[in-house]
Amino acid sequence: MSETLRADLQAIVELISANEKVLDLGCGDGSLLRYLQDIYHIKGRGIELSEVGVLTCVRKGLSVRQGNLHEGLGDYPDQSFDTVILSQTLPYLNDPTFIITEMLRVGKRAIVSFPNWGYWRCRLSFLLTGRIPMATDLPQSWDTSPRARPTTIRDFGDFCEKHGFHINTEIYLQGSRRIPVRRDKSLRSTTAIFELK
Repeated sequence: MSETLRADLQAIVELISANEKVLDLGCGDGSLLRYLQDIYHIKGRGIELSEVGVLTCVRKGLSVRQGNLHEGLGDYPDQSFDTVILSQTLPYLNDPTFIITEMLRVGKRAIVSFPNWGYWRCRLSFLLTGRIPMATDLPQSWDTSPRARPTTIRDFGDFCEKHGFHINTEIYLQGSRRIPVRRDKSLRSTTAIFELK
């Protein structure tokens, strides 16, 4: 496994098969796409909002376009990808229902990772300081742009049930260490990864 990939990206890699068609939403600097192309020989594309991210991806030889996710998925036909990935971008979406619905329209499955604000240190920090905590895997102050909306594992599970998104696979991390899928997963996990169908 590549040492340069974040822990959640390493977990996502384990869910990908060789030669898949993959769309990475909010692909950042393209590290995941580049790794998947080099090791798994996937056919990859990405969408990234920041110009710096897009330029970095293009320099890596990746097929990435600049755009807003709320507008960019409409150009893709139904089931044009095997997997659509949204890593650490969920808290920044204005309409997560729309985006995940679109992910499952253009892909056979969706993989979503996000920082868990239900982690016990976040809860304790809020209790003791009375201030909005920074998620362990997303150290950003509440007033920094773009603003993240705190999400917990339980919130996301309820969200999926409400909208009929089937959770096929769950992976929980505390830093880079795997956490078993148990009742206390929300307290113990800094990051959650879900495969949806």
